[in-house]
Amino acid sequence: MHISQKLAQARLEGKPTFSFEFFPPKTAQGVQNLYDRMDRMHGFGPQFIDITWGAGGRHSKLTCEMVKVAQSVYGLETCMHLTCTDMEQSKLDDALREAYQAGCTNILALRGDPPREKDKWEATAGGFRYAKDLVLYIKERYGNHFDIGVAGYSEGSDDNDDVDELIDHLKEKVDAGATFIVTQMFYDTDIFLEWVRKVRAKGIDIPIIPGIMPIHTHAAFLRRAQWTKCKIPKLWTEALEPVKNDDVEVRRVGKDLVADMCRRLIDAGITHLHFYTMNLAQATRMVLEELELLPDQKSPLEKPLPWRPSLALNRREENVRPIFWRNRNRSYVARTQDWDEFPNGRWGDSRSPAFGELDSYGIGLKGTNEQNIKLWGTPTSVQDLSDVFVRYMEGKLDSLPWSEQPITNEAGSIQHDLVDLNRRGFLTINSQPAVNGAKSSDPIFGWGPRNGYVYQKAYLEVLVSPDYITEIVNRIECDEEFTYYAVNKDGDLKTNAPNEGPNAVTWGVFPGKEIVQPTIVETVSFLAWKDEFYRLGQQWANCHATASPARYAIQGVVDTWYLLNIVHNDFHATRGIFPIFDGLSVKDMEKPLYSLNSELSTTNDHETTNGTDVNGADVSKGANGISSTFPEYSTKESANIINTAKTSTVDAINGVKNLAVAN
Repeated sequence: MHISQKLAQARLEGKPTFSFEFFPPKTAQGVQNLYDRMDRMHGFGPQFIDITWGAGGRHSKLTCEMVKVAQSVYGLETCMHLTCTDMEQSKLDDALREAYQAGCTNILALRGDPPREKDKWEATAGGFRYAKDLVLYIKERYGNHFDIGVAGYSEGSDDNDDVDELIDHLKEKVDAGATFIVTQMFYDTDIFLEWVRKVRAKGIDIPIIPGIMPIHTHAAFLRRAQWTKCKIPKLWTEALEPVKNDDVEVRRVGKDLVADMCRRLIDAGITHLHFYTMNLAQATRMVLEELELLPDQKSPLEKPLPWRPSLALNRREENVRPIFWRNRNRSYVARTQDWDEFPNGRWGDSRSPAFGELDSYGIGLKGTNEQNIKLWGTPTSVQDLSDVFVRYMEGKLDSLPWSEQPITNEAGSIQHDLVDLNRRGFLTINSQPAVNGAKSSDPIFGWGPRNGYVYQKAYLEVLVSPDYITEIVNRIECDEEFTYYAVNKDGDLKTNAPNEGPNAVTWGVFPGKEIVQPTIVETVSFLAWKDEFYRLGQQWANCHATASPARYAIQGVVDTWYLLNIVHNDFHATRGIFPIFDGLSVKDMEKPLYSLNSELSTTNDHETTNGTDVNGADVSKGANGISSTFPEYSTKESANIINTAKTSTVDAINGVKNLAVAN
């Protein structure tokens, strides 16, 4: 959606809005960290974000990649910076094409700063000299596809202190086709508002978006003000000088100063604020909290669907997804990015989607081996594994190998049952409670247009020991309200689903619309998820040394336990699923899933498969039906394990591994 349209809509609704700017980090790990921060800051409710370009396009590939990920994975409306500096026309064409293909519909067209090695700005042969030329070129090539923003300078630019002349240049950019203005940072509100009056007097009537720089530290505050040559009001200096050596106090005082400035802007009729985050969240969040602009119980973040929609070029109408990737949105987008069509209204033929390979970026386990061991420990028994899952269900752990986000508020109504089930050795992977007609504005369960009602069937996905799967399935099949799928690593599938078609587990009823069914359970998708699930479990095991008890314990569970999902089709039943497990607890949970004697087996020349060695001899079983021999790995396999662990630290969907940018 165009930024100018978003601003017009917000103005009609009479509410202030805001947006964030980010810049490309210099390392691959920095990119992943920023993606995680962007994901969290999505919850603040920005109207859009923008991503900077860098002088001479030094970050151009990474900028384009980040735009693609922000649009497609995180569902953030993204504005891409584009500059004339050291950019011949072919580079600009490449950048515009990538932005278009990523679903980006907003460009901030800039002349740009000169590269660091040059004192003055120079036009590139075959390129453009002024931002207005870039605006004209984009309009010529892409018509109205892109909403085009340009820069405004209330206190002069780097090479021109004549504010009136710069307003004349701004008018030329607007006449060329610009549709919104983003200004340089400032701290003196009086100077800025006077500049706005001059701009309006020049006949420029497109939206003006003020650039807001939160205060992180006193040194950074002074450095950025000097860099942009903006005036610091005396009041600000007097407030910050006494606390300049206390960063916490600087942020607190700075929060009040910046928030007061924003209030004056809003009172003057400027209702959208653009925050230069410097890739940090805290200082920006503090200002937004002070302004009471963050979502809360009374004014929750609006959700068009129960899952976060993608804004990729061909996915904007997508409104149906399988529930299995509920906690792994990035992975689902990565595995379906090559689809020509996406479900809209109905899932359709369940055989038609082809899920992408598991080796694509964004699908593997996040984090380094050391980080994951620190996070999840070194489990050697079912009890240890149970403890990890219980900590997650209690909100004391932010992620699991199969869930990239903390447990949500939605689980509150069944949290006690989830904790109890995990304490008994049944490891829950995914769940949702039954919901019978919650309002679409409900802060926990709500989604979709106003004045609607939403419904959910109870759903549970759980990892079950092979010693208990038969008993549980028998119990399920005694009640016709249940449908289930059970599968192991080898792909042995058992289900009572009547066919391969979808079973809607979430739906909504809204005024003037057909019933929307955005979340489903169906066979083909579950089998695709099964492959990913067991791969993630293997990668968790691979975080530990080959001959370690933790490696053996995790791999043993992954190799032999069943992934079971259950739907209770009566959405009136709030606890319909959990009684299935009444009276069941995994035995000998505290017993190690290995024995000391098993270490000797790692010196043998025999390999074992499913409890039998290659010569056909039986292998003794350990606790919970798991073979008590360590897995063996060749040197080549060990190298592959190390490589897999290394590459899994880069969790973005295409080519981020090679996008570390030099200083």
